[in-house]
Amino acid sequence: MSPPLKTSLHHLLLPLCLIFSVVTAGPNANLGPKRPGKGGKGKGGGKGRGPAIPVGPVPPIPTAGNDFQTNFKGSWAIDNPNAGVAAMQFQLMSNNKAVWFDTTSLGPSARELGPPGNCPKSPEMNFKPDCYAHAIAYDVETGQSRTIYMDGEPWCSSGNLWPNGDLVATGGTKGGSRSVRSLSLKDPKANFVEKKNILADKRWYSSNQILEDGSAVVVGGRNSFSYELIPPHLLEFAPKKFNLKFLQETTVPRKPGPGMYIENNLYPFLFLLPDGNVWLFANDRAITFQPRTGKIVRQFPKLEGGARNYPPSGMSALFPLIVGPREIHAEVVVCGGNAQEAYASVDSKHTNNKNRVFMPALRDCHRLKVMNPTSTWEKEQDMPSGRCMGDLLHLPTGDLLMINGATKGVAGWENAIDPNFTPVLYTPNKPMGQRFKEMAPTTIARMYHSVAALVPDGKVLVAGSNPHAKYLYKVPYPTELRVEKFSPHYLDPALAIHRPVVSPEASDKVLKYGKEFKISVKFNGGKANPQDVKVTMLYPPFTTHGFSMNQRLLVLPLKTVANNLIMAVAPPSGKIAPPGYYILFVNFRGIPAKGIWVHID
Repeated sequence: MSPPLKTSLHHLLLPLCLIFSVVTAGPNANLGPKRPGKGGKGKGGGKGRGPAIPVGPVPPIPTAGNDFQTNFKGSWAIDNPNAGVAAMQFQLMSNNKAVWFDTTSLGPSARELGPPGNCPKSPEMNFKPDCYAHAIAYDVETGQSRTIYMDGEPWCSSGNLWPNGDLVATGGTKGGSRSVRSLSLKDPKANFVEKKNILADKRWYSSNQILEDGSAVVVGGRNSFSYELIPPHLLEFAPKKFNLKFLQETTVPRKPGPGMYIENNLYPFLFLLPDGNVWLFANDRAITFQPRTGKIVRQFPKLEGGARNYPPSGMSALFPLIVGPREIHAEVVVCGGNAQEAYASVDSKHTNNKNRVFMPALRDCHRLKVMNPTSTWEKEQDMPSGRCMGDLLHLPTGDLLMINGATKGVAGWENAIDPNFTPVLYTPNKPMGQRFKEMAPTTIARMYHSVAALVPDGKVLVAGSNPHAKYLYKVPYPTELRVEKFSPHYLDPALAIHRPVVSPEASDKVLKYGKEFKISVKFNGGKANPQDVKVTMLYPPFTTHGFSMNQRLLVLPLKTVANNLIMAVAPPSGKIAPPGYYILFVNFRGIPAKGIWVHID
């Protein structure tokens, strides 16, 4: 058969089989810790590839077995020695500015408002002058930042991006508990604009999820056993509250006395499913509900073993959604956390210093096929070490990364010890016993009020950690103002020559649901076999308290891969890909190119 004819036949077959055979799962074996340092201990990994053995969940992502192999465990670098503001809440925007903000009512940060003498009176501090910044926009490419002014109290709030790229932050405490705040994408000097008393209920420790039409559902909060919908791009609207008894049922009752909360179900996990329903997990139980009506579609079996939400603060993620002509399956994983009694055993409101017990964080993980009508929780391989307050992030390849957190205690001021310095690579499609690989550890503790997020260059930005009510520096686990970047395994310098390069100028960056679009890419090794290429899209999450709200990774079907041009197919609807900005990655044999921003609607 002549080469042209062979190529033509291959392209004819691509639309039928490429979705399931070309889309690969990502980097694979031989990844583990190398650099010395502290961190969790344990076994988690092994050599070799192959089909999943019949122990544990079925792999959700097809494998190709042709990824580059590397023993590189990643590397760490300081990106900025002092950002001045601790990162409690975090959102990457499509201008490559990471916006993060802290509480505004508990005293000064390490960054003064400019120019000198600029000390507006703060309504959250009894209208006393506040000369300090509590929010910044951080350039993830240069490490430079600018101050953002905000006058409300977003302490332990939630948020998301609107379809136009603006940031919205909801709730908080004190005068900000029912506020909606917006930060413009287009204005390079924008400050937050806040409207108070807009939300239907107080939203302190709530979670957000953007929906198929660009609106958002805001769920829960302290003593708020309800959810509500907020329309996109508006700061003023008629609020509507849906009572949700499930949130009250999953709350551990407070004990008598002021501030004697336990709860164990704050910052609930929630994900938009391909059928338009929302999956919600709080404490140790889960449901699926219709956000427009409040109807509970399904209740899932209880997840035994402990509490998974704040303050025990485990981790959860929706596995990559493989977009194709057949039904799109959805599976979630829940990892870590702590015992139901862990908060009461250590928090100063519940016990005195002599009797405090820092209980070890949980090591277990469990998976659930949330759209399978007969599914139950499936035991996943244990993590190499216990982890609470960690972040569980998607990587461009389809792997996930566990990072930050502690091995003992819970969330809250001075409520944890023994930081977990060691990131863990999680490859869900590998055989049991080989799914976790410990990576190079950091030397900086990232515990309560720390964040981590994937950025377009493929690195992971890590910031924050302040387990104290004030900014304190000469104490165990001090307020952390250094910003780090972690380079995962696929950024092995030895593999740099194989890294593809995407041309944003020659690629389509405005996508329409279900339509083909082109990606201009240079494969440094020359010709690329289609089975070695995977294209993914990441929705940039709003991250706080160990939960990356709205995070989802989509694996796209490809029509052709030829002559440095990829023809891909956009996701079919907002149920799969809510409208807005995404980072698009081209992966070649497990190595992602630098991502480019695309918009879909």
